[in-house]
Amino acid sequence: MTTIPRHMAPMTTLLALTLVAGACGKSGDAAPTTGAPTAQNIGPDNVAIARTDTLRSGPAISGTLVADREARIRAEVSGAMLQTYVEQGERVSPGMTLGRIDDASVRDAQLSARSQVTQATVAAEQAARELQRSKTLAAAGAIAERDVEAAERASLSARAQLADAKARLSSAERNLRNTTVRAPFAGVVSERSVSAGDVVAPGAALFTIIDPRSLRLEASVPTSALGDVRIGAPVLFTVNGFAGRELEGKITRIAPSVDPQTKQVRLLASVPNAQGQLVSGLFVQGRIAADKRVGVMVPEQAIDQTAVRPYVVRLKGGKVERVDVELGVRDEAASMYEIKSGVASGDTVLLGAARGISSGTAVVVSAPADAATTSATAPATPASAPAKKN
Repeated sequence: MTTIPRHMAPMTTLLALTLVAGACGKSGDAAPTTGAPTAQNIGPDNVAIARTDTLRSGPAISGTLVADREARIRAEVSGAMLQTYVEQGERVSPGMTLGRIDDASVRDAQLSARSQVTQATVAAEQAARELQRSKTLAAAGAIAERDVEAAERASLSARAQLADAKARLSSAERNLRNTTVRAPFAGVVSERSVSAGDVVAPGAALFTIIDPRSLRLEASVPTSALGDVRIGAPVLFTVNGFAGRELEGKITRIAPSVDPQTKQVRLLASVPNAQGQLVSGLFVQGRIAADKRVGVMVPEQAIDQTAVRPYVVRLKGGKVERVDVELGVRDEAASMYEIKSGVASGDTVLLGAARGISSGTAVVVSAPADAATTSATAPATPASAPAKKN
């Protein structure tokens, strides 16, 4: 047994107390925490649901809607415009009178041509009778053969003059009819270029009539997309004023040559417009639906294609997991991808920055702001009032 000197006893006692206190402190610091890890909250804008839908793929196009039937009516005779009967935007029926041009000089020419026809008819009939008489006399030996030939030439000349007079009369009558400007088909007046009192010459613009029931889309596609373009292929597009509404047409013609300036190929697509909602001149953006199939689709923002294999970050059982996927075709207009394997319809995938959450992390999707506001501002159910004492 070792004996501690008397002068060192106080120091030994102090050291022992210090060691005991340190041991107690370490024991308290090493006590394990029993609280569960906190789940990470994300907003509803950071998630999307994979869904089964119809997917269309094809080259993007842009162009303009124009009327499939359009008539630019021009003056065919000279004269002062007496009156116009329609305004821009009015509907017209076939043969409806649009305006009248002064027909005084044209009517005089028509009367003169008719008089010339009458005179030429009389001369042709007389020449025909003279020819018949000459033939009869020549058969009896009363006149020479050259007299018969002269009568034939006179009859032929008279018939030619009659034909010329009839042609002049027909032209004069046509000019007289053209002084009344009529609609060539049912449609709408898109432009009125003349007013009463204006003096017009042949070729002057008067009215423009379009048939709004059928429009056509004039667009172009790059030569690299020619393999996806065919007659009868549907064209899906949107226009200003119809936000969120997709319209459809069909390709009717494809240009046989490439535009030397744009290096693109022009195409035309018919667009039905029975309700008359669309108007000519609208700018169009869309795509040719070259391929159509049904599959599982997710937004393009949910797919990470920077890795060796594309993948999505899926939320399953309240936790995040990374899933490799096989991509199909891309719907350019809807910014969606077809998923051939890896994700099923109804799965929840993360979008954008939320894809950076580590696998295995617990995630909770918070309620939309409007729903939370409604819940927070809903009035509390009033408590029952106490009964009055008698």
